Amino acid sequence: MSTLSGPGPAQQAPGGGLPGTPRTARHHAPITATGLVVKVVLLGLVAGIAIWAAFPLVAARLWGGLAVLAVTTVGLGYLYLTRRHIPAKYLVPGTIFLLAFQVFPVLYTASTAFTNYGDGHRGSKDDAIVAIESSSVKQVPGSAEYALAVATRGDPATGPLVFLVTDPAAGTVSAGDADGLRPLAAADVTVTPGGRVTAARGYTVLTFGQASVRSEEITGLVVPTPGGALRATGLSRAYEGRAIRAYDRSCDCVTDSETGRTWTADPKAGAFVAADGERLAQGWQVGVGLKNFARVLTDPDISGPFFGTLLWNFAFAIGSTGLTFLLGMAIALALHSPRMRGTNLYRVLLILPYAMPSFAMLLVWRDMFNTDFGLVNNLFGLGVDWFGEAWSARLAVLLVQLWLGYPYMFLVATGALQAIPKELTEATSVDGASPFQSFRAVTLPLLLVALSPLLIASFAFNFNNINAIWLTTEGGPFAPDNPTNGATDLLITYTYRLAFGAQGAEFGLAAAVSIFIFAIVATVSAVSFRRTRQQEEVYS
Repeated sequence: MSTLSGPGPAQQAPGGGLPGTPRTARHHAPITATGLVVKVVLLGLVAGIAIWAAFPLVAARLWGGLAVLAVTTVGLGYLYLTRRHIPAKYLVPGTIFLLAFQVFPVLYTASTAFTNYGDGHRGSKDDAIVAIESSSVKQVPGSAEYALAVATRGDPATGPLVFLVTDPAAGTVSAGDADGLRPLAAADVTVTPGGRVTAARGYTVLTFGQASVRSEEITGLVVPTPGGALRATGLSRAYEGRAIRAYDRSCDCVTDSETGRTWTADPKAGAFVAADGERLAQGWQVGVGLKNFARVLTDPDISGPFFGTLLWNFAFAIGSTGLTFLLGMAIALALHSPRMRGTNLYRVLLILPYAMPSFAMLLVWRDMFNTDFGLVNNLFGLGVDWFGEAWSARLAVLLVQLWLGYPYMFLVATGALQAIPKELTEATSVDGASPFQSFRAVTLPLLLVALSPLLIASFAFNFNNINAIWLTTEGGPFAPDNPTNGATDLLITYTYRLAFGAQGAEFGLAAAVSIFIFAIVATVSAVSFRRTRQQEEVYS
């Protein structure tokens, strides 16, 4: 009787390899040259990004962030240069992206909600003092004047402005912006006999036409100097004026030398406040505790619109989700019937709204609801001012959402229907149930079990669906006595208007409203998922 030449079961090593085979060789495939090159390139990219990110952290003296960056970089190098910790090699990248793009933005938003961060309160107290003194600069008799050329770094239309000034006495050229003056080497500039700079290395000198387009920005630019500040007078001359408002450290206040008026620093408000309550426009960022949250709940100018908008927000999210689900399910049931013919053609036609860009369709629907030339009024012979009245605007928005959203519900309902065993519905027919009774007792509960997570996700999406409102009604119509909150505003559009409104950005307050939105959506989703699990247990 012949035997096999290879080792039998008794001769095999415990790990499945041959006796004497190294453990690492039994459990790890050899690294190919291509894999090694890819690994080295990726780790080099990580190291390069870490070095690039370290410089601003060092400049800002954020030693904690620098330590986290160093530990993360070293940890990634160790993880991917060793053959151990195989599961971690797959989990760590996703975890890092989760922290960077989900956890960190949420934490940053939450921290902003406890500050007064916004227009006039963006920097430190020292930055505020510099801004106050610089903005009060005036030309006085004997002020030094300089030949001026306006330049930018980059695009002449959008790049940051820079003043290129020539000292008439010394003939030296300096570049100045909001951070101050910096001397330029004579070899890096070209200067006319009159002292005007026509070219400078690293800068784009604007022509008079280009500078005229940005004249307001040029007039508003203030360049701090040891003796005051530089400001432009026209497009070819600048003067070094004197600040009439100066900070006095002894009293921690700002004094106007012309009027004698004084504004004292208020550390809680992050602003300089006069005795009569007047505040200087430029302040600094400070922590305000729960003040922003209290304003949302107690300030009549905010709490009234907030709670009214919250009710409409729930109605919009529930209506958008519910109506699209009902219509999508009804169409899916109709096409699921074996008596239907040409179902593939119908399905292609029905998902067309889902295949088109939603932002473009929203703009089209906005024009279709136009009172004067809109298709809706012209087609049905109506004269409705759809976006001029609160309830007609809300109805229009829901109709647009119904048209945009039902194809998605139709697709998912079609898939769920095909997964329901036919034996269940046939059994109800044998028991004498009508088609409606069979649908209510079997089909609908099983559909809800399958689609409940998608319905919850759709509700959360519609609760913050800024495009649906902003591209159609822009939150309007607005009441004459409240131009900041419209009839169709969602909390997200109201928050956007608070953060970027014409009356000045209030990022801290907007962040507080965002926290409320997060809490509401998270609570509703958690309760819904719990009920979904209970429903699954019943029908499992």
